[in-house]
Amino acid sequence: MTSTPIATPQAPLGALPVLGLLSAILSVQVGAAFAKGLFPVLGAEGTTMLRLVIGALMLAAVLRPWKVLPTRKGLPWLAAYGVTVSVMNLLFYAALERIPLGICVALEFTGPLFVATLGSRRLLDLVWVVLAVAGIVLLSPFADISRGLDPIGVLLALAAGACWGLYIIFAQKAGAELGARTSAYGMAIAALVALPFGFTAAEPYLTDPHVMGAAVVGLFSSALPFWLEMLVLARMPAKVYGMIVCLEPAGAALTGFLFLHESLSVLQCAGIGAVIAAAFGAAVTARAPVPSPC
Repeated sequence: MTSTPIATPQAPLGALPVLGLLSAILSVQVGAAFAKGLFPVLGAEGTTMLRLVIGALMLAAVLRPWKVLPTRKGLPWLAAYGVTVSVMNLLFYAALERIPLGICVALEFTGPLFVATLGSRRLLDLVWVVLAVAGIVLLSPFADISRGLDPIGVLLALAAGACWGLYIIFAQKAGAELGARTSAYGMAIAALVALPFGFTAAEPYLTDPHVMGAAVVGLFSSALPFWLEMLVLARMPAKVYGMIVCLEPAGAALTGFLFLHESLSVLQCAGIGAVIAAAFGAAVTARAPVPSPC
């Protein structure tokens, strides 16, 4: 998903904004499914690099970020934002190489949830944290040994979630100056950071027709959901946005089942459900929405 400033709209909420946001959520997960299909050819690092490069080119063409240049004061926040986007994507795809999509997204989702409740003294927020921790325990390799869940994949997904938490802070700082163009600048920086990690793996296959699938990954994972969110955010209350985005782990599990034939155990489904419930509860009671990642 992408990050853009969210303002409470004046127009009444209709069905189209909701459908648009649901489409954006599914778009991201379909892009992740395509990406996982490219791992045998490009590896996780090569796929990440191409996804970020293609996404950066698409966002640059749409947003034309050069029309608003960052100031010297805002440049450190923008750099931190771009680096975090890159590391978050590298960690997420490395985790996705090892564990099912639905579990990967659910574990990553705990990062912004903890940031949203960080420093809160409300007992209700503690309930959401406990529920999220319960979900993590259910999704851990020790909860269902028979499924053989890769512990490194779990740790990588949690690390990606931690980067998502940092991303929220940096996106708010950088976005205050550049607005929607922050995503274009951030994606460009993220692509440059990912080049040393992914170019060596991808270079032998750059003339291979399979690499064209990377364009699909970039489209579904970056440009298309960004465009959809830009359309719906002006017509949707912030709280409704936060509540709908909480369905993302469920969308990931469904996409993994349909496109990657990834089945989950009852305990793993319960863990995803606990994370969704915690995120939904935090969104309903939050004072501000949680931005979602590029």
